[in-house]
Amino acid sequence: MAGFVKGDVVIVPFPFSDLTQTKRRPALVIATLQGDDLILCQITSQAVGDIYAIQLDNSDFSYGRLNQSSNIRPNRIFTTDKQIVLYQAGQIKL
Repeated sequence: MAGFVKGDVVIVPFPFSDLTQTKRRPALVIATLQGDDLILCQITSQAVGDIYAIQLDNSDFSYGRLNQSSNIRPNRIFTTDKQIVLYQAGQIKL
């Protein structure tokens, strides 16, 4: 699997709440940890009402893109193994 770095936008499978299926969702790499773990931040195309959301448009990418304008949700952070990353969608300008 490719090495990911801070600022990469990756696509990962997110489970539904009943854990019966998953859906592909974008996430922002905010840190790489020792071993195979990544700290990711949720990205959603849904309108969000929280004060922490940061709008993400294709002009924010140094390369790649998402299909829709989206919101980065820094209050939705999780750790995962890089092996579950399906692919990289791009990288934001830092």
